[in-house]
Amino acid sequence: MFAAITHLARLLRIARTFARHDALFPLERSGVSPVIVAIARAVSRRAVPGRPGERLAAALEELGPSFIKLGQALSVRSDLIGEELADDLAALQDRLPPFAGADARAIVESELGSPIDELFESFDDTPVAAASIAQVHFAITTQGDAVAVKVLRPGIEARFRRDVDLLLWLARLVERTRPALRRLRPLDVVRTFEATVNTEMDLRLEAAAASELRENSADDEKFRVPDVDWNRTGRAVMTMERVGGIRIDDIAALEAAGFAPRDILQRSAQAFFRQVFRDGFFHADMHPGNMFVAPDGTLCPVDFGIMGRLDPSTRNYLADMLIGFLDRDYKRVAEVHFEAGYVPARQSVGAFTQAIRSIGEPILGKPLHEISLARLLAHLFQLTRTFEMEAQPQLLLLQKTMLIAEGVGRTLDPTVNMWSLARPLIEDWVVANRGPDARIRDVVSGAVSQLERLPRLIGRAEAVVEALSEEYTPGRHEPAPRGVPNWVVVALVLIIVLLVASAA
Repeated sequence: MFAAITHLARLLRIARTFARHDALFPLERSGVSPVIVAIARAVSRRAVPGRPGERLAAALEELGPSFIKLGQALSVRSDLIGEELADDLAALQDRLPPFAGADARAIVESELGSPIDELFESFDDTPVAAASIAQVHFAITTQGDAVAVKVLRPGIEARFRRDVDLLLWLARLVERTRPALRRLRPLDVVRTFEATVNTEMDLRLEAAAASELRENSADDEKFRVPDVDWNRTGRAVMTMERVGGIRIDDIAALEAAGFAPRDILQRSAQAFFRQVFRDGFFHADMHPGNMFVAPDGTLCPVDFGIMGRLDPSTRNYLADMLIGFLDRDYKRVAEVHFEAGYVPARQSVGAFTQAIRSIGEPILGKPLHEISLARLLAHLFQLTRTFEMEAQPQLLLLQKTMLIAEGVGRTLDPTVNMWSLARPLIEDWVVANRGPDARIRDVVSGAVSQLERLPRLIGRAEAVVEALSEEYTPGRHEPAPRGVPNWVVVALVLIIVLLVASAA
């Protein structure tokens, strides 16, 4: 009871903030505590300009870190909230006033167990970036290395826990009182948000992500991930090699340094392609502030708190679908969804093909440089209700990342479609991984795997035979057998034949 009263009091404060920005519509549509919503609207209503999503984004920014992160998480769910609202929430700025440098020093010393003077020759108290979860300070190690030190905000975990508890309570309330909204699975949305935030709260996981991406791209030309200083990294502190260079969207600075923006765009498109298709592990927060161009033209990403993964089957689906769309082979695009199991078999392939065409034609009919594959995916995900498609969280995150990448691409060169630059690589990947040679390779690999299992399976069969032999009890007037019954031997032979045939 006390928890419910506490949640209601906080909900009233949140509702008033929404009302001040004329952004009460999420609470009104959900039907949560209509009395509180009515009170908030009566005492705080204002005429605020802008689209609903813009007003909501402003309200979430005022509410602080948890709600900024929630808005960013919802920005990838255009299938739930609509494309316009998702676009407006995608513009949420994850910037907050910094906390004191003295507090950052204290956290570093507590986390790493040493005085800061023993860890760093110098530590700049003024942060170079401050976001909702952490802020970054430049420092020089006692070995003379220039590093960037990321430090969690003091008390941030408790604050997020309190806000997540409120969101879980609201989600349960919506599911219980508004059956029509259960299809949106609000509780699952909040739990996914909770899991994402919990991951970002442990900077060791971010450091591991950076290390994995660095290892994957070690041989890639003109792309380098900064190295992690594991001796100065813990749960609340992460230390990495400092990256210098020009922001990827600073066209004037790039041109002044002698770089052609189109070359940078091609390099960026190729790097993104390799992460998605070759590695199945991609940087999912690739806004311009997280990518720098080094003096030699090397692309250097930073901030690895949000990463995405795609398993081989999802990568195959994605490649087949994108090539199908680019070739306007809508029937193939539809078939890919059925083959992947994303659309139930009871649905009509013809009807789904028609829906796919209605999405593809308006987008693909535009000039090449105006085509947005991210928009195309967003429209596709909006078919989930009509055709009972299952939401694929990894693809929703990819769609958001593609949207950001396309924005950067248009900044670098508005006359070029970045996916046209990556298409040859995608087609080569499809041939290597989906062509006849690849299928033969998969069959051979499967056969080898079966053959490797054969001795173990035969051993199990022999154990079964021995057990049956021991359990064989002759009749009263029947002489005891000298060996295993004939039927058991025949069964064993059949088992071995079947295993060999299966392996072949």
